[in-house]
Amino acid sequence: MTERTIRTMLADDHAVVRMGFRLLLEGTTDIKVVAEAESGEEAVRLFPEVRPDVIVMDISMPGIGGLEAIGRILAREPGAKVLVLSGHEDAMHARRVLKAGAVGYLTKRSAAEELIQAIRQVNQGKTFLEPSIAQQLAMQQLSGEKSPVDMLSEKEFKVFLALAKGESVAEIAQILSLSPRTIGTHLYNIKQKLGASNSAELAIIAMRAGLLEP
Repeated sequence: MTERTIRTMLADDHAVVRMGFRLLLEGTTDIKVVAEAESGEEAVRLFPEVRPDVIVMDISMPGIGGLEAIGRILAREPGAKVLVLSGHEDAMHARRVLKAGAVGYLTKRSAAEELIQAIRQVNQGKTFLEPSIAQQLAMQQLSGEKSPVDMLSEKEFKVFLALAKGESVAEIAQILSLSPRTIGTHLYNIKQKLGASNSAELAIIAMRAGLLEP
């Protein structure tokens, strides 16, 4: 391994996806995959052991998911460089992960060369945004267009997404290490802000915002 090798950790719950990325990255001369995680929890646990230069993180994983994992890793190591590689092609997810502290956002349909370029750029401390996502973000900023979901705090957004996916209050409390009572308070606030009366309506709002597959 040369001094300029970019030590990279892959965090994705699909083993086949990780294998594909590993083969792609190890075809380069300057990127080395030093660890793989199949969940947000495993990424958080492995990070201090492995100390990768760049974490390539999916956000839709079981358990705490990528968004919470980014928050926990950055709380421990503010200088960590996270590149999100997501199946979500909407600007809202990109805005959320950048707000959480990620320095790059790429969709899984991107060309292989873009992933390699993104890792190199993020490793240099630069932000990388897939052009189509960057355009969406710029257009929304110019038009002042906002989704009701933007009114939610980071914690509320995590709870909202979990509820929309059908997870129970007890399950979310366990995942986020909060009491069911606290989750209940968040749920009340989410319903008030979004004008929803039940979980089915929350799921519909999430689908309209492009956060869930229909």
